[in-house]
Amino acid sequence: MKLQFSKIVLFIVITGFLYSCNSVKRVPEDKHLLVENSIYVNGKKNNTERINNLLFQQRNKKIINIPLRLYIYNAARPNIDSIVNANIDSKPKKRKRLERFLSKKQLDKYIEARIGFNNWLKTTGEAPVIVNKEKIEKSEKQLEAYYFNNGWFNVDATSKTDTLENKKATVSYFVKTGKPYIIDSLTTKIASPVVDSIYKVSEKQSFIKKNEQYRTATFANEKDRITKDLRNSGVYHFSQDYVYFDMDTINTNNKVQVELQILNRSVRTEDSTYKEPFKIYKIKEVNVFTDFSYENKDLEIVDSTNFKNFNLYSFGKMRFKPKAITDAIFITPGDVFRDKDRSNTYRHINNLQTFKHPSIDYVENPDTTLTANILLTPYKKFGLNFSAEVSQSNIQSIGLAFNPSLLMRNVFRGAETLELSAFGSIGASKDGGDENDPFFDINELGVDLKLTIPRLFFPFNTEKIIPKTMFPSTRISISTSSQTNVGLDKQTVSGIFNYKWYPSNLVTNRLDLFNIQFVKNLNPNNYFGIYGNSYDALNDISKDIGYNNGEDLTYPNQTDAFINDVLTGNTSLQPGDSEYDDVYSINERKIRLTEDNLIFATNFNFTRDNRENLYDETFSIFRFKIELAGNLFSAISKIGNLPKNDAGQYEMFNVAYSQYIKTEFDYIKHWDLGKKNVLALRSFAGIAIPYGNSTNIPFSKSFFAGGTNDNRAWTAYSLGPGSLDSNDEFNEANLKLAFNIEHRFNIFEKFNGALFIDTGNIWNVFDDVTDPKATFTNFASLKDIAIGSGFGLRYDFGFAVFRFDIGFKTYDPSYPENNRWFNDYNFSNAVYNIGINYPF
Repeated sequence: MKLQFSKIVLFIVITGFLYSCNSVKRVPEDKHLLVENSIYVNGKKNNTERINNLLFQQRNKKIINIPLRLYIYNAARPNIDSIVNANIDSKPKKRKRLERFLSKKQLDKYIEARIGFNNWLKTTGEAPVIVNKEKIEKSEKQLEAYYFNNGWFNVDATSKTDTLENKKATVSYFVKTGKPYIIDSLTTKIASPVVDSIYKVSEKQSFIKKNEQYRTATFANEKDRITKDLRNSGVYHFSQDYVYFDMDTINTNNKVQVELQILNRSVRTEDSTYKEPFKIYKIKEVNVFTDFSYENKDLEIVDSTNFKNFNLYSFGKMRFKPKAITDAIFITPGDVFRDKDRSNTYRHINNLQTFKHPSIDYVENPDTTLTANILLTPYKKFGLNFSAEVSQSNIQSIGLAFNPSLLMRNVFRGAETLELSAFGSIGASKDGGDENDPFFDINELGVDLKLTIPRLFFPFNTEKIIPKTMFPSTRISISTSSQTNVGLDKQTVSGIFNYKWYPSNLVTNRLDLFNIQFVKNLNPNNYFGIYGNSYDALNDISKDIGYNNGEDLTYPNQTDAFINDVLTGNTSLQPGDSEYDDVYSINERKIRLTEDNLIFATNFNFTRDNRENLYDETFSIFRFKIELAGNLFSAISKIGNLPKNDAGQYEMFNVAYSQYIKTEFDYIKHWDLGKKNVLALRSFAGIAIPYGNSTNIPFSKSFFAGGTNDNRAWTAYSLGPGSLDSNDEFNEANLKLAFNIEHRFNIFEKFNGALFIDTGNIWNVFDDVTDPKATFTNFASLKDIAIGSGFGLRYDFGFAVFRFDIGFKTYDPSYPENNRWFNDYNFSNAVYNIGINYPF
């Protein structure tokens, strides 16, 4: 009976959908559904998005050539409230019977639900696009305007509507452009001598070029360029309204003779207006009110000082060092007026995170000078913040985390900010502890202290190397954390001394002069409890050779004893045996992951990002990083003739320090293909080479492959190294290559889709790993590059994008070389990725 009922429901749903699939169902009589637009320019069809977007009417959107949203809209009933009520009142006393059966309130809710669902169909769907004569005429004018503004002054646009069967129609537009007009000459007529001399200095930078086709946008750009140039050269009263272009096209054989006209300044008085030449203005005074507020604006100044010709005032006691304020101000007494100085001052003061958005006003003086008044309103000295979250993971059934922080502004009266934050979490492990253990047996605690200085903190003056126009800053941070019943129970202490500056609007530089990290594993005996795959492999080998009477090994005692017996020749396994090599590899990995780490590094990061804004979809990002670690400690060890440990390594604070060089290259490119289609690619190459005191790279500095932002056909850490079919939980290496390409497209409204191909892998190179399957030896190793492909769905919330991607293993290097394609290309072996925002 249940099966029959399900079939009936399915039949009703399919029947209803097919009924709504009549695309002209909601098209009135004597009207026509627009099914296609065609644009012909000089007899040739033009399918470019730029031209087609000029039309005021577009056909209903299609998904896989199906107007799905139109069908959804057609499924809605017009006047649904009348229909529902008419159905209920179709028989005498039917409404009363329903009210007795359901109750009047439930019946009203039922009617409300029917109306609500019907409205949802309408809003989710898309109403049929009806051919509209007025909009067709507006489209013709829009086409003419576009071509006219791009140099075809004799353009003519017409249209033709063809009606089809079943209330459908197509519209064809025909554009005849004629010959384009070319810029023949550019002359100038500039009234003010000052303006004329400034223009001639930058004349070669003009956007208007001889023998180029006329474009209205070119002249708008030139207006903007001239205005910016003059306002950054002291011409305070100048604006775009004084710039005109007089163009002559009469009897010029499709040539445009351009005359640039810049008028004198127009000065208005109470009863008249007169003209006068523009003048250069200089900054006479800069007055800075350091604690301005609306409440104290009428109070008297209590404290004031003059520093480097800047006048600083305070309604109370001066709380800031003068240099801290003047360093953030680019408007300088004695300099000519520059509009960009005000913009740079806004940006620098906002970056201090000490003041609210400042107010900067200029007051004109009688002697062609300006007085700049800068009003600063400080934030409160202290700021408190607190956040908390509840989580669940593969190691804990429930976890609680908290993060209180205290922000202190103007700590040393130099606009510095000091942030002290703590973080802590407690959780109940899924497999930890006996009955006597507390429920919350996992915990992590930590403290982080950050000091931000709005300048380069350096013993020498760096203004000539990195001027304040690059907005330099210094950050010093110290943090420590401790874990219990999480992995190997780490204690971590780190410190960073960092410089950051912006050489241009596109480039960001960051230099970590010192980046120190110390990691101590408090519970290395739990290694095989964390890395279960390594334990299983070791235990299986033990059983294979009859060790421990075939019983499971306990850790750490029996596992360590077994490893020692194998490597010292006290078992039947001998060097060269595959199982001996497996035990050797397990032991090497155990030593590496349980040893304490001391890293003293210096690194430099370069980023070039030419995105104009968050909505720009044609851009590129290039990142480069180089890191050197251990060289200072190495020099101290050698100069001090320090002893080496049993492994032949120097130690600092009883820990062998790491020494390596690491570099990364990351390039991202996006192309806007139109109609909400974007092609995105990413290429990455990274290598870390140990030397000197190290034969391998610390786990935290190595590379891994797979994951929601990498090769999505493999989970994080599960791919590689090389062609190795490793069962380790965390596979990592010191060389990585990756290349990703993704086509993103809109499905409807905020729902988007993607098709992607991810390639790449990790390898060991120049370290102590000798397994040929895991090492990169030459270009032949590139055959081990893994390929994943798949598709994804995304929903754009505006502030974030929810992403769901399915990756399929297309080329798996862990299989034999002649059998690597499409072995696990199915949904059962696919990897399902959930992420926030795009992967690149």
